Amino acid sequence: MTGIYEWIRGSVQILAYDGYLPQALQYNFVVNALLCSLLIGPVLGAVGTMVVTKRMAFFSQAVGNAAMTGVGIGVLLGEPYTEPYVSMFSFCVLFGLLLNYTRNKTRISSDTLIGVFLSISLAVGASLLLFVSAKVNTHILEAVLFGSVLTVSDTDMNVLLLVVAAVLAIGVPLFNRMLLGSLNPSLARVRGVPVDLLEYVFVLMITLLTVACLKIVGAVLVEALLLIPAAAARNIITSMKGFVFVSMAISTVSCIAGVIVPMQFDLPLPSGGAIIIVAAIVFALTTLIRATVGRFREAGA
Repeated sequence: MTGIYEWIRGSVQILAYDGYLPQALQYNFVVNALLCSLLIGPVLGAVGTMVVTKRMAFFSQAVGNAAMTGVGIGVLLGEPYTEPYVSMFSFCVLFGLLLNYTRNKTRISSDTLIGVFLSISLAVGASLLLFVSAKVNTHILEAVLFGSVLTVSDTDMNVLLLVVAAVLAIGVPLFNRMLLGSLNPSLARVRGVPVDLLEYVFVLMITLLTVACLKIVGAVLVEALLLIPAAAARNIITSMKGFVFVSMAISTVSCIAGVIVPMQFDLPLPSGGAIIIVAAIVFALTTLIRATVGRFREAGA
């Protein structure tokens, strides 16, 4: 894949030098971030609609913060601190599946249970920092929490590409059944839909996407990118099909603008924060439209 990335970077840089594209795209790391944005934007926008429908807003945040514990475990086991993917994916997948299993087996509300698991994970992670600090500078964990466009490597893009491909291969054929299971579980079971199994599949999808996106937008902001575009789309769209596609468009535009605009205009904004600011502006505009334009007032009801 490295050769393909080099060809893409070279082609984009030539167009930027010739003035056909923004000057910021003359730099390799900006092109890398743009490629990642084109991958995560549509997928997070589409998955975000299901997150909103299933009311799993805080789940991705819990998984993202659990990744810090996974990084700590990986560093202690000898993984490179810049790419501790084995430990992050392993710990977060176990975290997500165990959380969902516990939720299904108890009567504890989802938000309470997520809070319990998140607290335990953060406590373990904070304890591990004492041991991690003896091996590496703990400031490297800022890249996990807030994202760092400057450190996106070919390995990061390979991991993201594989995860996105897997999510699309699984999620697209199962989307309608997942949606039915979210809106009316009883009807879905009558029609033979394996609701419980699909719930585990969806949890796994969110977990993998969250971990794969950490280097771009960070754990703190992955949840926002899953929720804000979907919430903005819901303000003005009534059909499910329109809801998905508008959310994908808002998420993609937010990602691209968040990467390009700060570099192009030399703004002191991190890429992750800029992406969410753009999405928040769109959300504010759609909220204003819904409040002032009569035909949109029933959207998302």
